[in-house]
Amino acid sequence: MLIRTGFDMCFRTWNPIPTIGLLDLRPEYEAQLHTPQDLITEPALEVHHYTDMFGNVGSRFVLPPGDTWVRRDFVVEVPDEADPIVREAAWHPVAELPDETLPFLLGSRYCEVGKLTTAAWGAANPHESGWDKVQAVVELAHRQIQFGYSYARNDRTAFEGYSEGLGVCRDFAHLAITLCRELHIPARYCSGYMGDIGRDPIDAPMDFSAWFEAFVGGRWYTFDARHIRPRYGRIVMARGRDATDTAITTHFGPADLMHFHVHTDEVADTDLSRPPSETALPQYAGKFA
Repeated sequence: MLIRTGFDMCFRTWNPIPTIGLLDLRPEYEAQLHTPQDLITEPALEVHHYTDMFGNVGSRFVLPPGDTWVRRDFVVEVPDEADPIVREAAWHPVAELPDETLPFLLGSRYCEVGKLTTAAWGAANPHESGWDKVQAVVELAHRQIQFGYSYARNDRTAFEGYSEGLGVCRDFAHLAITLCRELHIPARYCSGYMGDIGRDPIDAPMDFSAWFEAFVGGRWYTFDARHIRPRYGRIVMARGRDATDTAITTHFGPADLMHFHVHTDEVADTDLSRPPSETALPQYAGKFA
Protein backbone atom coordinates (compact mmCIF):
# COMPACT_ATOMS: atom_id res chain seq x y z
CA MET A 1 0.00 0.00 0.00
CA LEU A 2 1.33 3.44 -0.98
CA ILE A 3 0.50 6.30 1.37
CA ARG A 4 1.05 9.94 0.57
CA THR A 5 1.47 11.88 3.77
CA GLY A 6 2.93 15.04 5.20
CA PHE A 7 2.04 18.35 6.81
CA ASP A 8 1.97 22.13 6.55
CA MET A 9 2.64 24.23 9.66
CA CYS A 10 3.19 27.93 10.15
CA PHE A 11 4.73 29.42 13.28
CA ARG A 12 4.77 33.11 14.20
CA THR A 13 7.56 34.42 16.43
CA TRP A 14 8.81 37.80 17.59
CA ASN A 15 12.40 36.80 18.37
CA PRO A 16 14.74 34.05 17.12
CA ILE A 17 13.39 30.87 18.75
CA PRO A 18 15.50 27.66 18.88
CA THR A 19 13.25 24.72 17.99
CA ILE A 20 13.48 20.94 18.08
CA GLY A 21 11.25 18.87 15.81
CA LEU A 22 10.58 15.13 15.61
CA LEU A 23 9.23 15.48 12.09
CA ASP A 24 10.95 12.59 10.26
CA LEU A 25 9.81 8.99 10.04
CA ARG A 26 11.63 6.42 12.13
CA PRO A 27 14.86 5.28 10.40
CA GLU A 28 13.45 1.80 9.72
CA TYR A 29 11.15 3.32 7.07
CA GLU A 30 14.07 4.47 4.91
CA ALA A 31 13.85 1.50 2.54
CA GLN A 32 10.09 1.97 2.17
CA LEU A 33 10.21 5.58 0.97
CA HIS A 34 9.16 6.06 -2.66
CA THR A 35 9.96 9.79 -2.66
CA PRO A 36 12.35 11.83 -0.49
CA GLN A 37 10.86 13.13 2.77
CA ASP A 38 12.46 16.55 2.31
CA LEU A 39 11.74 19.15 4.99
CA ILE A 40 10.88 22.46 3.32
CA THR A 41 10.98 25.73 5.25
CA GLU A 42 9.96 29.21 4.09
CA PRO A 43 12.10 31.21 4.59
CA ALA A 44 14.87 28.67 4.07
CA LEU A 45 16.44 27.68 7.40
CA GLU A 46 19.60 25.82 8.31
CA VAL A 47 18.38 22.46 9.68
CA HIS A 48 20.58 20.09 11.66
CA HIS A 49 19.51 16.44 12.02
CA TYR A 50 20.42 14.18 14.94
CA THR A 51 19.35 10.87 16.53
CA ASP A 52 17.97 10.95 20.06
CA MET A 53 18.25 8.36 22.85
CA PHE A 54 15.21 6.44 21.54
CA GLY A 55 16.45 6.23 17.95
CA ASN A 56 14.13 8.98 16.70
CA VAL A 57 15.39 11.38 14.03
CA GLY A 58 15.31 14.95 15.33
CA SER A 59 15.67 18.30 13.58
CA ARG A 60 17.15 21.46 15.07
CA PHE A 61 16.56 24.91 13.62
CA VAL A 62 15.99 28.50 14.73
CA LEU A 63 12.72 30.20 13.80
CA PRO A 64 13.38 33.82 12.76
CA PRO A 65 11.04 36.66 13.76
CA GLY A 66 7.87 36.64 11.67
CA ASP A 67 6.01 33.73 10.03
CA THR A 68 7.86 30.52 9.15
CA TRP A 69 6.29 27.69 7.15
CA VAL A 70 7.46 24.12 7.69
CA ARG A 71 6.27 21.57 5.11
CA ARG A 72 6.72 17.96 4.13
CA ASP A 73 5.04 15.82 1.42
CA PHE A 74 6.18 12.30 0.48
CA VAL A 75 5.07 8.77 -0.40
CA VAL A 76 5.91 5.71 1.68
CA GLU A 77 4.98 2.05 1.25
CA VAL A 78 3.47 0.16 4.20
CA PRO A 79 1.98 -3.33 4.54
CA ASP A 80 -1.62 -3.91 3.44
CA GLU A 81 -2.33 -5.77 6.68
CA ALA A 82 -4.05 -4.25 9.70
CA ASP A 83 -2.53 -4.23 13.19
CA PRO A 84 -1.99 -7.88 14.16
CA ILE A 85 -3.99 -9.70 16.83
CA VAL A 86 -1.92 -12.38 18.61
CA ARG A 87 -4.01 -13.67 21.50
CA GLU A 88 -1.38 -16.24 22.52
CA ALA A 89 1.39 -13.64 23.05
CA ALA A 90 2.77 -14.40 26.50
CA TRP A 91 3.22 -12.23 29.58
CA HIS A 92 6.89 -12.12 30.64
CA PRO A 93 8.09 -12.04 34.25
CA VAL A 94 10.25 -8.96 34.80
CA ALA A 95 13.35 -11.11 35.42
CA GLU A 96 13.06 -12.48 31.88
CA LEU A 97 12.55 -9.16 30.04
CA PRO A 98 15.28 -7.89 27.68
CA ASP A 99 17.35 -5.05 29.10
CA GLU A 100 16.19 -2.56 26.50
CA THR A 101 12.55 -2.89 27.60
CA LEU A 102 13.17 -1.96 31.23
CA PRO A 103 12.88 1.87 30.88
CA PHE A 104 9.34 1.32 29.62
CA LEU A 105 8.30 -0.30 32.92
CA LEU A 106 9.01 2.85 34.94
CA GLY A 107 6.96 5.92 35.72
CA SER A 108 7.47 8.97 33.50
CA ARG A 109 6.19 12.54 33.34
CA TYR A 110 2.69 11.69 32.09
CA CYS A 111 2.55 8.05 33.22
CA GLU A 112 2.73 8.06 37.01
CA VAL A 113 3.02 4.36 37.88
CA GLY A 114 1.67 3.48 41.33
CA LYS A 115 -1.67 5.27 41.36
CA LEU A 116 -3.67 2.86 39.21
CA THR A 117 -2.41 -0.51 40.41
CA THR A 118 -5.79 -1.71 41.68
CA ALA A 119 -7.59 -0.68 38.49
CA ALA A 120 -5.01 -2.39 36.28
CA TRP A 121 -4.93 -5.69 38.11
CA GLY A 122 -8.70 -5.68 38.52
CA ALA A 123 -9.08 -5.56 34.75
CA ALA A 124 -6.25 -7.97 33.89
CA ASN A 125 -6.48 -10.64 36.59
CA PRO A 126 -9.01 -12.89 34.81
CA HIS A 127 -6.66 -13.18 31.82
CA GLU A 128 -3.58 -15.38 31.42
CA SER A 129 -1.83 -14.34 28.23
CA GLY A 130 0.08 -11.08 27.98
CA TRP A 131 -1.98 -10.09 24.96
CA ASP A 132 -5.29 -10.52 26.78
CA LYS A 133 -3.99 -8.58 29.79
CA VAL A 134 -3.00 -5.67 27.55
CA GLN A 135 -6.29 -5.81 25.68
CA ALA A 136 -8.18 -5.74 28.98
CA VAL A 137 -6.52 -2.49 30.08
CA VAL A 138 -6.90 -1.05 26.57
CA GLU A 139 -10.65 -1.63 26.86
CA LEU A 140 -10.64 -0.09 30.35
CA ALA A 141 -8.90 3.04 29.05
CA HIS A 142 -11.29 3.19 26.09
CA ARG A 143 -14.32 3.08 28.41
CA GLN A 144 -12.86 5.47 30.93
CA ILE A 145 -12.10 8.42 28.64
CA GLN A 146 -14.52 10.34 26.45
CA PHE A 147 -12.81 11.68 23.33
CA GLY A 148 -13.16 15.30 22.23
CA TYR A 149 -10.79 17.73 20.53
CA SER A 150 -11.97 20.43 22.93
CA TYR A 151 -10.71 18.29 25.84
CA ALA A 152 -7.06 18.61 24.76
CA ARG A 153 -4.70 19.72 27.52
CA ASN A 154 -0.94 19.39 27.24
CA ASP A 155 -0.28 18.80 30.94
CA ARG A 156 -2.87 16.10 31.70
CA THR A 157 -1.34 12.97 33.24
CA ALA A 158 -2.64 9.42 32.94
CA PHE A 159 -4.15 9.52 36.44
CA GLU A 160 -5.84 12.84 35.70
CA GLY A 161 -7.23 11.41 32.46
CA TYR A 162 -8.56 8.44 34.41
CA SER A 163 -10.13 10.72 37.02
CA GLU A 164 -11.51 13.38 34.67
CA GLY A 165 -12.77 10.92 32.07
CA LEU A 166 -11.93 13.28 29.19
CA GLY A 167 -9.13 13.53 26.66
CA VAL A 168 -7.66 13.15 23.20
CA CYS A 169 -5.58 10.35 21.65
CA ARG A 170 -2.49 11.11 23.77
CA ASP A 171 -4.57 10.73 26.96
CA PHE A 172 -5.88 7.32 25.86
CA ALA A 173 -2.28 6.26 25.14
CA HIS A 174 -0.91 7.58 28.43
CA LEU A 175 -3.60 5.82 30.45
CA ALA A 176 -3.19 2.47 28.68
CA ILE A 177 0.62 2.70 28.95
CA THR A 178 0.38 3.38 32.68
CA LEU A 179 -2.02 0.48 33.22
CA CYS A 180 0.37 -1.84 31.33
CA ARG A 181 3.31 -0.74 33.44
CA GLU A 182 1.25 -1.41 36.57
CA LEU A 183 1.07 -5.01 35.27
CA HIS A 184 4.87 -5.08 34.73
CA ILE A 185 4.34 -5.07 30.97
CA PRO A 186 6.72 -2.70 29.11
CA ALA A 187 4.78 -0.10 27.14
CA ARG A 188 6.04 2.76 24.97
CA TYR A 189 4.34 5.78 23.42
CA CYS A 190 4.17 6.23 19.63
CA SER A 191 3.35 9.29 17.56
CA GLY A 192 2.85 9.41 13.82
CA TYR A 193 0.47 9.39 10.89
CA MET A 194 -2.76 7.39 10.78
CA GLY A 195 -5.46 8.16 8.24
CA ASP A 196 -8.95 6.79 7.74
CA ILE A 197 -7.83 3.97 5.46
CA GLY A 198 -10.26 1.07 5.55
CA ARG A 199 -13.10 2.99 7.20
CA ASP A 200 -15.41 5.93 6.64
CA PRO A 201 -13.53 9.24 6.96
CA ILE A 202 -14.57 11.33 9.96
CA ASP A 203 -15.74 14.93 9.58
CA ALA A 204 -12.75 16.50 11.33
CA PRO A 205 -9.36 17.86 10.27
CA MET A 206 -6.53 15.33 10.02
CA ASP A 207 -4.00 15.43 12.86
CA PHE A 208 -0.97 13.52 14.01
CA SER A 209 -2.01 10.52 16.07
CA ALA A 210 -0.84 8.74 19.22
CA TRP A 211 -0.99 5.07 20.14
CA PHE A 212 1.31 2.67 22.02
CA GLU A 213 3.24 -0.57 21.80
CA ALA A 214 3.43 -3.25 24.49
CA PHE A 215 6.09 -5.94 24.85
CA VAL A 216 4.40 -9.35 25.01
CA GLY A 217 5.21 -12.64 23.33
CA GLY A 218 8.86 -11.67 22.87
CA ARG A 219 8.27 -8.54 20.74
CA TRP A 220 6.54 -5.16 20.55
CA TYR A 221 2.92 -5.10 19.34
CA THR A 222 0.71 -2.14 18.45
CA PHE A 223 -2.34 -1.26 20.55
CA ASP A 224 -4.69 1.71 20.38
CA ALA A 225 -6.93 2.59 23.31
CA ARG A 226 -8.80 5.30 21.45
CA HIS A 227 -9.76 3.35 18.32
CA ILE A 228 -9.76 -0.10 20.00
CA ARG A 229 -9.95 -1.98 16.68
CA PRO A 230 -7.00 -2.78 14.36
CA ARG A 231 -6.20 -0.04 11.86
CA TYR A 232 -4.38 0.14 8.52
CA GLY A 233 -1.52 2.36 7.48
CA ARG A 234 0.09 3.46 10.75
CA ILE A 235 3.39 5.26 10.17
CA VAL A 236 5.61 5.87 13.21
CA MET A 237 7.49 9.14 13.55
CA ALA A 238 8.73 8.78 17.13
CA ARG A 239 8.72 6.44 20.12
CA GLY A 240 9.42 7.20 23.76
CA ARG A 241 8.31 6.84 27.37
CA ASP A 242 5.41 9.28 26.86
CA ALA A 243 4.52 12.44 24.92
CA THR A 244 7.48 14.29 26.44
CA ASP A 245 9.88 12.18 24.37
CA THR A 246 7.87 12.38 21.14
CA ALA A 247 6.74 16.01 20.87
CA ILE A 248 6.33 17.05 17.22
CA THR A 249 7.92 20.45 17.98
CA THR A 250 9.48 21.93 21.11
CA HIS A 251 10.12 25.68 21.13
CA PHE A 252 12.54 27.36 23.51
CA GLY A 253 10.59 30.60 23.59
CA PRO A 254 7.18 31.92 22.45
CA ALA A 255 5.96 30.62 19.08
CA ASP A 256 2.32 30.74 17.98
CA LEU A 257 0.97 28.03 15.68
CA MET A 258 -0.85 29.97 12.95
CA HIS A 259 -1.63 27.11 10.54
CA PHE A 260 -1.67 23.32 10.87
CA HIS A 261 -2.69 20.68 8.34
CA VAL A 262 -1.83 16.97 8.05
CA HIS A 263 -2.65 14.73 5.10
CA THR A 264 -2.53 10.92 5.03
CA ASP A 265 -4.11 9.10 2.10
CA GLU A 266 -3.69 5.88 0.16
CA VAL A 267 -2.57 6.66 -3.41
CA ALA A 268 -1.97 4.70 -6.60
CA ASP A 269 1.24 6.46 -7.67
CA THR A 270 4.03 8.73 -6.49
CA ASP A 271 2.98 11.90 -8.33
CA LEU A 272 3.77 14.83 -6.02
CA SER A 273 3.10 17.44 -8.71
CA ARG A 274 -0.62 17.49 -7.87
CA PRO A 275 -2.22 18.47 -4.53
CA PRO A 276 -2.61 15.54 -2.10
CA SER A 277 -6.40 15.58 -2.42
CA GLU A 278 -6.12 14.88 -6.16
CA THR A 279 -3.87 11.85 -5.79
CA ALA A 280 -5.85 10.13 -3.02
CA LEU A 281 -7.90 7.08 -3.92
CA PRO A 282 -11.57 8.05 -3.99
CA GLN A 283 -13.04 5.73 -1.37
CA TYR A 284 -11.64 3.64 1.46
CA ALA A 285 -14.80 2.37 3.14
CA GLY A 286 -15.16 -1.39 2.90
CA LYS A 287 -11.99 -1.87 0.88
CA PHE A 288 -10.30 -3.93 3.58
CA ALA A 289 -13.38 -5.62 4.99
